[in-house]
Amino acid sequence: MRIVLLGAPGSGKGTQGEKIVAKYGVTHISTGEVLRAEVEAGSDLGRQAKAIMDAGELVSDEIILAIAKTRIMAADAGRGFMLDGFPRTLAQAEGLDAILAELGQPLDAVVLLEVDNDEVLSRLLARKRADDNEETIRKRLEVYQAQTAPLVDYYRAQGKLRPVPGVGDPDQIFARVSGILDPAA
Repeated sequence: MRIVLLGAPGSGKGTQGEKIVAKYGVTHISTGEVLRAEVEAGSDLGRQAKAIMDAGELVSDEIILAIAKTRIMAADAGRGFMLDGFPRTLAQAEGLDAILAELGQPLDAVVLLEVDNDEVLSRLLARKRADDNEETIRKRLEVYQAQTAPLVDYYRAQGKLRPVPGVGDPDQIFARVSGILDPAA
């Protein structure tokens, strides 16, 4: 099973991702974590990314895609994977599709956790993290909406988008997610 987990900050991706990994035995791939590991390991990609980040700039799609490809090709991802936090842009989605086509491993589904902005705002404010104030959260949501709306349309056009209402008890939400993923498993 090869899936992408999409959702706004605070939509429950972390919780649902853990449940997906536990039930289906897929490898959880967070490109952010992989990027940090590459930087820490001092790999070629890690050094390139570190120089860009140290300059205060965003790591290019090309580097993110190279990191994702390396991780997807790792032995533990052979039994399936769940991508979390990637792709973030249309260019990354197109690049991911090209990589997966080259590997003969197309995506099975893109699960979109749908939660309205007011619910996300209350969830994130309840976490009481230093960087979670209303203004910052609203800006993050605006960026998410701007970047993700094209992904939703892109994957819907491919017939891979599986929207799931992301409200309610986490186990209820996971029952909905499982109802979608079980046929693909």
